[in-house]
Amino acid sequence: MWQKYWLTVLFTCATLAVAQMPGSPGGAPGSGFPQQQTPGMPGANNGPMQPMEHHVDEGRFIRDAAAGSLAGVELGKLAAQKGSSEAVRQFGQKLADQQSKMNEELKAVAGQASVKVPDTVDSRRRSRIDKLSKLSGAAFDKEYAKEQVKDQQQGVDAFQDEAEYGRTQGLKDFANKNLPDLRQSLDTAKALKKETETRD
Repeated sequence: MWQKYWLTVLFTCATLAVAQMPGSPGGAPGSGFPQQQTPGMPGANNGPMQPMEHHVDEGRFIRDAAAGSLAGVELGKLAAQKGSSEAVRQFGQKLADQQSKMNEELKAVAGQASVKVPDTVDSRRRSRIDKLSKLSGAAFDKEYAKEQVKDQQQGVDAFQDEAEYGRTQGLKDFANKNLPDLRQSLDTAKALKKETETRD
């Protein structure tokens, strides 16, 4: 019995000695072994945080800008003819002139990105033009103003992205040049929308 007792004591001492030796597996705090680190924990070697890059699809930007300009010209002419208020008619004519000039500028720089500029209004925008052309009076003014708020906001967002994150310098310059006019048009559209919504 004593022999078995001393064997147990010796085994326990040997186990404790091994646990204190550097390099043994385990990693308990205070044992002298490196602890396993979980990614994201303080002290873990996660590497430097990489900033997320924002890329602009410049082909899509060109196609959308061109299609939006073509539709904007038609809608502007429509508003200049059918608007029931002088403010709507003037805004429509201004947009028609502005969008026509913008589209010509876009054609001049689109070649830098090897993208062909569309020369016709797409089916989605054509449907909106046809729908608006069937309205008249205050109903036309209200719908036109509402649509222009959406269109101008989308334009500002797209041109802002291109100006900040675009890769083609000519397109970036084009976006920066036209952003002030787009922002002003957005402000005017918002004011018209508010005015048309308060009419009796």
